[in-house]
Amino acid sequence: MAMWNRATSRPVTGRRTTLRTALMATATSAALLLPVAGPVGAEPAQPAPAAPTDRPAAPAPGSGDRPAPADRPAAPAPAAPAPAQAARVTKTFWYDSHRVALWVFSPAMKQEIQVQLLLARDWFAKPRDKFPQLLTLDGLRAQEDQSGWVINTDIQRFYQDKNVNVVLPIGGESSFYTDWKQPDRGKNYQWETFLIRELTPLLQDQWRSTDVRGVQGLSMGGTAAMMLAARNPGFFKFAASYSGILQLTSYGMPQAIQFALRDGGGYDSMKMFGPPSDPAWAEHDPYLLVDKLRGTSLYISSGNGVVGPHDSPSELPLLATNYSGVGLEVLARSTSQQFATKLNKEGIPAQAVYRASGTHTWPYWEFEMKQAWPQAASALGLSGDKVACKVGPAFKKAKQLRSLGGCLTAQYPVPGGHAQDFRDGRIFTGPDGPKVVAGAIGGAYVTAFDRLGLPTSDERTSRDGKVKFNTFERGKITWTPQGGARVEAKP
Repeated sequence: MAMWNRATSRPVTGRRTTLRTALMATATSAALLLPVAGPVGAEPAQPAPAAPTDRPAAPAPGSGDRPAPADRPAAPAPAAPAPAQAARVTKTFWYDSHRVALWVFSPAMKQEIQVQLLLARDWFAKPRDKFPQLLTLDGLRAQEDQSGWVINTDIQRFYQDKNVNVVLPIGGESSFYTDWKQPDRGKNYQWETFLIRELTPLLQDQWRSTDVRGVQGLSMGGTAAMMLAARNPGFFKFAASYSGILQLTSYGMPQAIQFALRDGGGYDSMKMFGPPSDPAWAEHDPYLLVDKLRGTSLYISSGNGVVGPHDSPSELPLLATNYSGVGLEVLARSTSQQFATKLNKEGIPAQAVYRASGTHTWPYWEFEMKQAWPQAASALGLSGDKVACKVGPAFKKAKQLRSLGGCLTAQYPVPGGHAQDFRDGRIFTGPDGPKVVAGAIGGAYVTAFDRLGLPTSDERTSRDGKVKFNTFERGKITWTPQGGARVEAKP
């Protein structure tokens, strides 16, 4: 159920081309991998405005090879290597009570990088607890203001009842989330350093994340998930690739990557890894690094390019109109199968899931994210974690319960009263009885609780219908489509 300030989800489809060009691209993609010898190698959501805080607020308010994944997480992960200079949060913005955007200054990239967190279910109910983290990577056309996962899937709703901090880096178009040899198009991509050495210590020190980590991604992000896990053995307990390209060095692949980077923003792969003969290509090829993945719980999936339930059929049988998505998924399927085959030969367990249809597009990645969760939960030590709550005694007679959805936590104390978290908002005791705070107003309330006190009203709408607001003991929070949430505390 959508909330009034929730970003609209819309599947992203591939760029239309002529049928003849599309068929040639599809055939070329498939041919690149079949005869190889030797190594087989939307409408954006509203961007967050700046906010002047640099620390979290006090917590006031069809299958292929399928070896079984391990039931327990591996030994404690190695600590992130200390960077020469620590990253720092320069500002934050709360979309709602469990989704927050951080702007993190990266010494390696010499710029601010936005990172969004979907906070664990018990973030407020258990303010002393820390939670595993699940790094979730975007695709080739990653936007600078918002994660494709937020725009195109129900990721926030899905993880809402799970005790994991989901980490969504924003930006990184065509970067493969790696450290580039040279800047390109005004960007000094040093993503591996940022994600592994800079961001991770910050999340553990300041945002209640443990050293139990997973990584998942779609397309380019799937490639990067396996690449980062292999290049940093033991750092991640779980790694998942959804339609990732899992070979980089086989015949024709560097040229295919160069074409993709040019098409995905005008970038040059020479500035990423150098010419195809440069050792950097092999040093980042997931296929050549499979031995480094031993002990990591692995999930690999792809479709096969055939028209599926989320595609529109073209004039030709089995061919979708998402022509570029057809070719890309053929490539993802071929490389994923060969990657999984090599894992099997090395005796490394993995879950390999090959769908009987589907192109390179968002609805399938959302499906795989959900399918992979039980395995991810096991690897992250959350396999036994379930929502176990009932309406607390302070709220049993609250009339608002019908609009809140199911409870996510038990009742818990806050200064001056009690609170409880539900799927569609948080409910608080107050001087005028139980009141609900939700959406963007609920986000602003996180950092304003100490100034405002407990709520004295549910969300209301102004007479002209242009303003939504909640009142509190010492002020109010208003929300408009143009200005977002605004705190008005009494002196």
